[in-house]
Amino acid sequence: MHPHIITKANDAGFSESAGTLLILPYGAEDTLSIISALDGRRESVDTVISILTLCTVPEPELTLHRLVHDILKPGGQFLFYEHILSPRADVAWWQRVWSPIWGLFMDGCRLDRPTHVWVQKMGVGVGDDGVWKEGRVWDKGDDSEENLFYHKIGKFIKKVI
Repeated sequence: MHPHIITKANDAGFSESAGTLLILPYGAEDTLSIISALDGRRESVDTVISILTLCTVPEPELTLHRLVHDILKPGGQFLFYEHILSPRADVAWWQRVWSPIWGLFMDGCRLDRPTHVWVQKMGVGVGDDGVWKEGRVWDKGDDSEENLFYHKIGKFIKKVI
């Protein structure tokens, strides 16, 4: 996906040559390598974008926590587009049945993760414990809770402490 991401970023005015875009060859869970690539600077990234990523990592809640706490700078934004567990019990049942098989063919992707809930649980405006200054989650538009491949989109801004 890197060539496509680079093209879209360039079209939006971001480029690696200008220093406004950095695409790393590491998995989201490899936060130590990410920090190393950032010259050891923690909390230095303006925007973390997760597109169908947290559905594939082995420990998604831990990975999410590390990305937000160690990589994303205060005031930075976390954007995501992820498969999520349907709120419909019948669809969620099928997602749980198919996820192990689907994952074998789709690089470990799980259709049954409540990623949006994990992001929200990190806390919007919840005293000193909450990570987020603000945040919002919404449906893709043409997606339905009845879809095995149900998605959510989210935008969260990290608090400045």
